[in-house]
Amino acid sequence: MKKWIKAARLRTLPLSISGIFVGSACAYQSYHTQWNYWLIFGLCFLTTLFFQVLSNYANDYGDAVKGTDNDNRVGPKRAIQSGEITQAQMKKAIIITSVLSLISSVGVIYASFGNENFIQAIIYLVLAVACVGAAIKYTVGNSAYGYRGLGDVFVFIFFGLVSTLGSYYLYGHSFDFNVLLPGTAIGLLSMAVLNMNNMRDIQNDAEMGKNTIVVKLGFNKARMYHFYLIVLAVIALNSFALEKGFKWYQFAFVIGFIPLLKNLKVVNTVTNPRNLDPELKRLSLTTFLISLLLSIALILM
Repeated sequence: MKKWIKAARLRTLPLSISGIFVGSACAYQSYHTQWNYWLIFGLCFLTTLFFQVLSNYANDYGDAVKGTDNDNRVGPKRAIQSGEITQAQMKKAIIITSVLSLISSVGVIYASFGNENFIQAIIYLVLAVACVGAAIKYTVGNSAYGYRGLGDVFVFIFFGLVSTLGSYYLYGHSFDFNVLLPGTAIGLLSMAVLNMNNMRDIQNDAEMGKNTIVVKLGFNKARMYHFYLIVLAVIALNSFALEKGFKWYQFAFVIGFIPLLKNLKVVNTVTNPRNLDPELKRLSLTTFLISLLLSIALILM
């Protein structure tokens, strides 16, 4: 089990559930008395973890097959690269995790819509299949979108909008478009984590034909891109808080802006891309901290 837990890359999991926390917290005041609120939350949480583990397994497999995971790659060795897990074993794990993801998705869809709202249930089922496809196709296959500079777009959509707005809708079957602001912020911060990952790996990715946004922009322009991702996320979060009329103590989430400022300083001054590796975990945990404090603020309204 130890090698599979390691391959699941636990440090990526807090980032993946940030949107679920915020979307559920946005729905709390209106829907927490419903019998199925906590059931939906639990199943959303579980489903998101399955999707993230699936993405990590598929990423490990796809980069190994393409040769991107090699001795020049920065960061911890992946499972297939290190020889702990074979390609055949990982492929089987991807299939199993995909099935578990879909079963969990069906559970949360049924908990939300029951036997009614058939059309909406079908839409969510299609969305669940799309999540599975997006998790796998990031690095797997000849048309892997992560190798064509589209990873940032998919991260914004699935980690930000789908995670936050999608979970919010499950509780009351209605949209509050103000939730777009925190959804956008979580999406932008998730993009920043991916951007730093790609900045760290820029040399090896360029050599292996993995044309990420960073490879296309170049390292210096990627710094500026990173700056705007962080700043726009901060603006979106503060705009949401002001629109909701937060009291002073509900602005506790701004504590998370302190490590964001430190992150910007590191990215702006680093000369060796390898030194960005520790910042990946810090930024991921910072995003989770902000989402957690924001969620508590929403519940206390």
